[in-house]
Parts: sequence; C-alpha cells; structure tokens
Amino acid sequence: MSQLIVSPSPHLTGPDSVRRIMFDVILALTPAAVAGAVLFGPRCLLLYLVCIASAVLSEYLCRKIMKRDNTVGDLSAVVTGLLLALNLPPTLPLWMAALGSAIAIVVVKQMFGGIGQNFVNPALAARIVLMMSFPAQMSAWAAPLAWRSAADAVTAASPLALDAASQPPLTDMLLGLRPGCIGETCAVALLLGGIYLVARRVIEPTIPVVYIGVTALLMWAFGYNPLNQMLSGGLLLGAIFMATDYTTSPTTFRGKLIFAVGCGVITAVIRAFGSLPEGVSFSIILMNILTPHIDRLTMTRPFGAVREKAKAKSE
Repeated sequence: MSQLIVSPSPHLTGPDSVRRIMFDVILALTPAAVAGAVLFGPRCLLLYLVCIASAVLSEYLCRKIMKRDNTVGDLSAVVTGLLLALNLPPTLPLWMAALGSAIAIVVVKQMFGGIGQNFVNPALAARIVLMMSFPAQMSAWAAPLAWRSAADAVTAASPLALDAASQPPLTDMLLGLRPGCIGETCAVALLLGGIYLVARRVIEPTIPVVYIGVTALLMWAFGYNPLNQMLSGGLLLGAIFMATDYTTSPTTFRGKLIFAVGCGVITAVIRAFGSLPEGVSFSIILMNILTPHIDRLTMTRPFGAVREKAKAKSE
C-alpha cells in the first residue's frame, strides 16, 4: 500500500547556494565598508581583516576539533566577521575585535550546531558581549574624516546622544558625516546594499521597511525627529543586514510583520526611555529568541495534516 507523505513547502530546490547568497551579502556590504574606510581612515581595513581572519580561523579550528565537515568555504564566517567589524568603533583595539569574532563563531554559531542552527545573530551577540565587557572602548566614537588631520579623533558624540538642536544636517547623515560605528553612518551606502539584496531576491523588503517605519513612527510619537532617528545609530545596518538573517528571522509573511514590529517597538522604547542611547542590537536579539514561537503561531498547516493533540485524542 502506497503512502502519501504530506510536508510543507518548499518542494523544489533552486539554484541558490549558501556560498552564492553569502557572496551577494558581501557585495552588498562593500559600499558601507568602503565608505567606512574613507570616513574613518585606513585602520578600518585592518579591523575588517582581523575580524574576518579571526572568524574564518575560529570556524576552521572549531569544526576540526569537533570532527565535523569544514564549512569555511560557504563564506558565512566571512560575512559574520565583516558584519561585526562594521558594528565596531574604528578605534577599537584589534585584540578585542578578534575576540568578538571568535565569540560569534565558536560560542554563538558552532556550539549550537553551525550555520542554520544558531538561535541569535552571531555578529550582534558578539557586539553585545563586547559592549558589556569593554563599554569605554565600544563607545569611543571617532569624528568622520578626523584621521586626515592631527586632531584628536575620539572626542565626538553619537547623534543619538545629542539634543535636537545639536543634530547634524540630514545631508551629512545621509553621507555618513557623523560619528558612529564604522559601517552604520553612511545611509546612502547601506541603502544601495539593501536595494541590491532585494533586487537579487536575497532578502524581502518586509522586515527592513516595517522595522524602520515602526521605529520612526514611534519616535515621532515620543517627540523626536523621525528622519534623524532613521539615519542615526545602527538602525539601517541592523534592519537591512541583520534583522533579515534567514536562520534567526521568521519564515512566513505574518511572522516577518510581527518580528519587524517587535524590533521597532523595542528599539524606540530603548531609545526614548532607556539608559542606553541605542537599542537596535538588543531589539533584534530579543526578537531572534522569539522567532521559533512566532513561526509556530504563524506557520500554515500542510493540507491533510493533523495536529498532535487531535491525533493523540483520536488514538
């Protein structure tokens, strides 16, 4: 007697591979990486190299010790290292950057089974660990283009820490002429990368658009300038490149909406009422943890499938 196997989609495999997707993400991050090096100096290139090398080496050694097939070739470790580097201040000591990459790969990714098994975004988790461990170094913002002169570069304040009257012009914020992490300041570069990922169908625009929109709307309701809030901090970098991570974000459209709204609400509340000026990293991590529950609530049942409770009662 033949048996009909009922399973959810997808039922067909496509031409996409992990390596191709990760390569597209690297290309999308390139404008922000180049802008960061121009704005904050050639030391950023060294931070990129250290973070990527530490991530790749950590993955290689970890897989070797665990006697698992090596996955360095899929470029996911390169993406994690580059994302972490773009989330760091340009003056961070290199050994701290290397430590952050090792934490992201070994603790957050490999100890949970490797790619596709981590329950939070590795780069963001490592950034939070560094923020909690080295708060002074992780908040030493450099003024853009200060590296070209002999002036002290580590004296600038992030726009999120400034009052409304002291905010930089919107054109400066679009071009990245403001203090911040290496990859978060140039909005034009980040938007170009996001458009590329959407055009290549690597990501869907649902999460970034809803996340940014909800944050801006709530900050306007709380009495802040919504445009400044959209272009300040790591909102664009987080919404486009980290909130859309396949492993740690919901799979259904309704789930993506819930996830994005949750990220926006938490970010706005932390920015408006929290002791920290920024809330992007914490909001995405918290919603990452809730992703399995969101998927469970929003996932459609395959036709003919029977819920476990109903099946137990019938037996």
